Amino acid sequence: MSLTGKTAVVTGSNSGIGLGIAREIAKAGADVVLNSFSDRDEDHALAAEMTKELGVNVRYIQADMSDGDQCRALIEKAGACDVLINNAGIQHVEAIESFPASKWDAIIAINMSSAYHTTAAALPLMRAAGWGRVINIASAHGLTASPYKSAYVAAKHGVVGMTKVVALETAEEPITANAICPGYVLTPLVEKQIPDTMKEYNMTRDEVVKNVLLKRQPSKEFATVEQMGGTALYLCSDAAAQVTGTTISVDGGWTAL
Repeated sequence: MSLTGKTAVVTGSNSGIGLGIAREIAKAGADVVLNSFSDRDEDHALAAEMTKELGVNVRYIQADMSDGDQCRALIEKAGACDVLINNAGIQHVEAIESFPASKWDAIIAINMSSAYHTTAAALPLMRAAGWGRVINIASAHGLTASPYKSAYVAAKHGVVGMTKVVALETAEEPITANAICPGYVLTPLVEKQIPDTMKEYNMTRDEVVKNVLLKRQPSKEFATVEQMGGTALYLCSDAAAQVTGTTISVDGGWTAL
């Protein structure tokens, strides 16, 4: 499908899932705004490289997704937002009785509240343009739970609920809102964890992947960032015009258990 003439804003997109989605959206012809909390030369260089490679306008705009005003300013600076991909997120793993309040607040702010702020700012632009797609990157943990991930699970469940509300509020307009719920996705961050986990458990790479990282993922295979991007592209397509207020699991069967 073609997204030529559209502008996509992807939060948390200078690496990993966000960057993978941004690349697939750009390949379909959309101009893209990359984002993260940092403001490094390499962030802007990444945007310039994608512009040259893919032939669309790719910009990098710094914004701290824990700050609601900066979330809204990101959309304002983008100038247009036909496709909003709320992807920014952080994680902390600890038992709830010792879970630091500061970590809880940061995870709720970045993983959930940022999506509220960006969506609130983007909807008027989508309505003015007469078309829009809100795609929230939730998680298998938006549909189920794991111990020691209280803030993350709470935030992702919240994102799924908010997605449904946005879908209902835009149901009579050419705007949709949906959530993608990944299981484990092979990103550079996950890849870096594998050698240390091999040492910790005295396992081979394959054993770590299948028996530790993908213990709850029945396919025993990682999803890829390209698959995340392909799912987002489907939700942008005419075929998905009546797909709204729902979740799409890309989790190798995790939530079927």
